[in-house]
Amino acid sequence: MRLPDDNEITRPSVNILPMIDVIFAILAFFILSTLYLTRAEGLPVNLPQAVTATPQDQIDITLVITSEGNLFLGDDAVLLENLAAEVRAIAPANPILVTIRADELTSHGQVVAAMDQLRTIDSVRLGIATTRP
Repeated sequence: MRLPDDNEITRPSVNILPMIDVIFAILAFFILSTLYLTRAEGLPVNLPQAVTATPQDQIDITLVITSEGNLFLGDDAVLLENLAAEVRAIAPANPILVTIRADELTSHGQVVAAMDQLRTIDSVRLGIATTRP
């Protein structure tokens, strides 16, 4: 058996492989967690800002009105004339909260026309999605 000499100097070495594994695990955690934190609402629209906006507890149905005036219930396109019938078909007897996500460039008349169609349903409540400045 060979004993080390006092004169031999052993160089310390840093094994970076475990550090790289930890860094990749942390990176994967943050990538996956941000994917779950993003809110997928379907079509991208620029929401107007409102200082008095309060978040709603539950969103049952989302009506998206694009800047071109196209209406979407979820991801499905719908005509203005068929809007009330489509909402009734989704939840015929339950109270319904319809959140309108209208692009800020959408004309006011298109939003009001959609609201008029939705108000023909007895159990509907309306909300308008905004962002805080």
